[in-house]
Amino acid sequence: MELHVRYEGNDDPAKCTARRLAKFDLATLHESTRATPPGIVLNPFAKRALSPADRADNHRLVALDCSWRTAKAEAFDLDGVHRSLPFLVAGNPVNYGTPFELTTVEAFAGALAILGERDRAENVISKVRWGETFLDLNEEPLRRYADCTDSTGILTVQDEYLVDEG
Repeated sequence: MELHVRYEGNDDPAKCTARRLAKFDLATLHESTRATPPGIVLNPFAKRALSPADRADNHRLVALDCSWRTAKAEAFDLDGVHRSLPFLVAGNPVNYGTPFELTTVEAFAGALAILGERDRAENVISKVRWGETFLDLNEEPLRRYADCTDSTGILTVQDEYLVDEG
């Protein structure tokens, strides 16, 4: 599965996980919406959750690397099938333990694990020093999400974690 990033470049380059993935030739950065190819768009505002069923017709994951202030407008401009990631917690030092506030590399790793590409997820997340922390924090939900057949199953599992969080 190809990894693509609509990259705005409005963050600290030293902390940017999208740039890090590009450095290791694991993702391709695109500086405009038009240049970004269609695929499964990891959109935190999408109404439908990512599930293993999405893998069937797609060979590309697209993430958005921009400010949260512009994310909603930017994400919906991208072509493709828009899916949100289910409940996962950040393992990165800035948002550690915060649900849904993932870096680009965490979003890709979570999506790959859900889509049945666990080895690839581990390779992608290994490019950051806290990558194993992300996988450890989310071990059970990632396994359970990968066992689901569709978005409805994902939401059922997610609801269990949201009740525990609330």
